[in-house]
Amino acid sequence: MTAAPEQVDRSTDVVDVAREQVLERGVGLTEAQVLEVLELPDDRIEDLLALAHDVRMRWCGPEVEVEGIVSLKTGGCPEDCHFCSQSGQFPSPVRSAWLDIPGLVKAARQTADTGATEFCIVAAVRGPDKRLLSQVREGIKAIRDDGNDIQIACSLGMLTQEQVDELVSMGVHRYNHNLETARSHFPNVVTTHSWEERWDTLRMIRDAGMEVCCGGIIGMGESLAQRAEFAVQLASLEPDEVPLNFLIPNPGTPYEDYPVVEGPDALRAVAAFRLALPRTILRFAGGRELTFGDLGAKQGMLGGINAIIVGNYLTNLGRPAVQDLEMLDELSMPIKALSQTL
Repeated sequence: MTAAPEQVDRSTDVVDVAREQVLERGVGLTEAQVLEVLELPDDRIEDLLALAHDVRMRWCGPEVEVEGIVSLKTGGCPEDCHFCSQSGQFPSPVRSAWLDIPGLVKAARQTADTGATEFCIVAAVRGPDKRLLSQVREGIKAIRDDGNDIQIACSLGMLTQEQVDELVSMGVHRYNHNLETARSHFPNVVTTHSWEERWDTLRMIRDAGMEVCCGGIIGMGESLAQRAEFAVQLASLEPDEVPLNFLIPNPGTPYEDYPVVEGPDALRAVAAFRLALPRTILRFAGGRELTFGDLGAKQGMLGGINAIIVGNYLTNLGRPAVQDLEMLDELSMPIKALSQTL
């Protein structure tokens, strides 16, 4: 005798609960609810992504924010972030290098030409010294002197209050400083500084009036419960943007043999973070090409993502910008900068 198919209790089903709580009322999921989403079976992913897309459209709108990033100072970082090929503590092939000001101006111009609204200047450091801040100031001035009015973001590590104030005076629009993972898992990922030190920098950035960009990496050995913990900790920060990365097992790092996140798990994570952060810019960042491929990336864009980094990342190749722009066009997703000028 064939067993009857298992019936879903719709009164307690987390997708239906989220439809009322997040879609209708704009209230993000709790940690326990996010964990339920992350544990949903594969046959529920389609419904989950559809709901996440509806939430994104309801609370963020249809536009997609496009950003380019460039490394001003690459490699030689003294910190031991286990995922990072720029750490000077690991035998990765990345070596220390600086980008000159003309190169920075050129990168900003190329980024603006894609229709991007944001250009992020990144440096592999624990925190900026006077030399680095001087180069950032000179670089921003040169970008403006080039006639480029693209919004400037920075990611320069942990900051003092004086450095925060200096970046504000330069006109930096947004600051990126990732918490990387759940507080409970952080000591397994980084030992040379604490989660709390990163949190302190983010608090100063918020208090100074800059937009806060803070996300992390999925696939660094964390449990599903810790992914849920991380999503809710980010929500409590109320960031303007959350870049969602998926681990790239870079050669020479302690994580070089870690498995790539499976596509279904990655899609559940995308939807879960959208449902925890209904009003936040959720940006596809590093590792999406490896984790999703072309088809999965489209599913992710239709599952709650509303921003994307185009071109290459800091030490890893991305897709050519034109391919991502074509994908957005195919999905009928208007790019924020282009829709403002049409």
